[in-house]
Amino acid sequence: MKIILSASLLALIAAAAPAGARQLTIDDVTMLSRVGAPDVSKDGHWLVWQQRETDLATDGGRFDLWKLDLTRKGAVPEKLVAEADVNETAPQFSADGRTVYFQSDKGGDDEVWSVAIAGGAAKQLTSFKGGMGGFKVAPTGDRLLVFADRGIGAPSLEPPMVKKEANAGNGRAYDQMFIRHWASWYDYKRSQIFVLPLTADGAPGNGVAIERGLVGDSPSKPFGGAEEISWSPDGKTIYFALRQSPVSGVKSDLPMEPLSVNLDIFAAPADGSSAPVNLTEANHGMDNLPAASPDGKSLAWFAMKRPGYEADRQVLMVRDLATGTVRALTESWDRSVGSIAWSRDSKAIIVTAEDTQENPIWSIDAASGKITRLTQAGNVTAVVPTAKGLVFSMNSLTAPDDFYMLVGKKTVRLTSVNAAKLAGIDMPEVTRFSFAGANGDTVWGYAVKPAGLAAGAKAPIAFMVHGGPQGSSNNSWSYRWNPAVFAGAGYGLVAVDFHGSTGYGQGFTDAIRSNWGGWPLEDLQKGLKAATDKFAWLDAGNACALGASYGGYMMNWIEGNWPDRFKCIVQHDGVFDARAMAYETEELWFDEWEHGGHPYYEAPDAFEKWNPVNFVTKWQTPQLVITSEGDYRIPYTQGVAAFTALQRRGIPSRLVVFPGGSHWVLKPKESRQWYGEVLGWMGKWTGKAQ
Repeated sequence: MKIILSASLLALIAAAAPAGARQLTIDDVTMLSRVGAPDVSKDGHWLVWQQRETDLATDGGRFDLWKLDLTRKGAVPEKLVAEADVNETAPQFSADGRTVYFQSDKGGDDEVWSVAIAGGAAKQLTSFKGGMGGFKVAPTGDRLLVFADRGIGAPSLEPPMVKKEANAGNGRAYDQMFIRHWASWYDYKRSQIFVLPLTADGAPGNGVAIERGLVGDSPSKPFGGAEEISWSPDGKTIYFALRQSPVSGVKSDLPMEPLSVNLDIFAAPADGSSAPVNLTEANHGMDNLPAASPDGKSLAWFAMKRPGYEADRQVLMVRDLATGTVRALTESWDRSVGSIAWSRDSKAIIVTAEDTQENPIWSIDAASGKITRLTQAGNVTAVVPTAKGLVFSMNSLTAPDDFYMLVGKKTVRLTSVNAAKLAGIDMPEVTRFSFAGANGDTVWGYAVKPAGLAAGAKAPIAFMVHGGPQGSSNNSWSYRWNPAVFAGAGYGLVAVDFHGSTGYGQGFTDAIRSNWGGWPLEDLQKGLKAATDKFAWLDAGNACALGASYGGYMMNWIEGNWPDRFKCIVQHDGVFDARAMAYETEELWFDEWEHGGHPYYEAPDAFEKWNPVNFVTKWQTPQLVITSEGDYRIPYTQGVAAFTALQRRGIPSRLVVFPGGSHWVLKPKESRQWYGEVLGWMGKWTGKAQ
């Protein structure tokens, strides 16, 4: 099976491309426009979204708001709000479709603003101090919820007066974990929800807190957003997800936060008149993505069953709000729902769910639970149901996000945001393949062939291993590890969805537990052989392996357990020493679950069985090590330790450390540097100089 660009985009690019098409580079990728956060007016007239443009001067990006008239054939996108040196994000329509609310950092701190969809001057609606994370306007238009970091138990958005002694030090003191999470140290604040009145003149004041008596983050940190909060249609109730944390020094039955994935769904009155009610207290696994139906009768969310497991199957749940009856609507469907949105008539629930390297849209009948697949190839990143059809954003391995509309069975392309920037670029060819992997199970992978590769020529191999490990090398665009960029540099990229990957059923995903270096390595070995046997254009004897996070762990594991296969290795943010990782990482639930469910000191053998540090004496492959000082998921000391092992053994090696940063490289200049280092290293050992 081949994964290709849509016919409309191919035609558009072909028409704009000069005769001598060129290859995609990281310089191209870093300058692409990025669309997100779509919303559609209730009458289906207008689509609005935020769009990011790269600003190399500041090594970052700036966001503007755009709009598209969905009623006019041939309409082209127009800027709605685009003030220089200001970020405008998170557009949301008013109920009548005439006004767009949005978030702006004009003046410093983020505030909520509004603008008429017809255009004109924007108006600031809020004026509190201390900034915010995001907002949602009530369907009734008379209330505004804001989520923002404030001190635990803050009664309103008003920041407390903090007086620091003149001779006080800067040291941080902690009595419980988390002390740091992903890329930031705990600053004694929590993301909390506050509600303000909303009138034609604005949303004055500091609002009222609705999470009375709860300690936790809503939305969850570090990745949660407005999708974890939902208004009731009548504007009287707010549903939100939150993981409760014990309070230091207070006796509690709650597990320490780094050991718990138990987010629950709470319902709270929007006026803050009473404490929230836990609707999912009986489930000790994760509950998230609450979504109230437009008719106000039902609440949907996803639930995981197993406590402590962050990659369990996400089952779609529906609660009858009148009776309290709960149904597991997709209990018999061996897939995980990734996003949830109700149809406008409340008869269907629109979800995304991974399936064999794709992430399509599905419709689930709210009464019967019948599941219908609505899209095929592509990675859908956002869905907005309208009265006329579904508006969605989608990308693929060879195309960044654009907007589409599904009406019945017909998909219409709405935008070609990066057509001009991609004109003249010859994209690679992607072909899927499958083989019998570990345990005799069918395992899938894909090969990316460089565009314009001469007949009979062979390309050196970039063998890419995904992270997670519960993830997928699927049909999606990436601004970090982009297969098309490696193909553009002349490499034949091969990726395999080993045991542990998502989109193949929960049993396949679960198979990696206590098996990190077992079946996954067997899949990778068999998968690379299957690819080189199938694709004559791959140079089987000239390959480099590369991966990040779990993929980085696998690079260190390969060093000692498959040491004679590759010309070079690129290891990014990978685990080197499982013992140190067990004590240094922040989300303890992840590391302990993956190695059997116990802390290291109770079951050291479970960690040591798959510990790369125990095989250093077999290491021999030249390795590039990349890490970031601000990565608290897999701390940079793991990368330094791997580099030390390589250097002490006299193995050609290089260490690249990004200051600050996180588990990923996100800044455009650093991304270009990253690719320069990686492709330079691979070129040195494969003979393919850049």
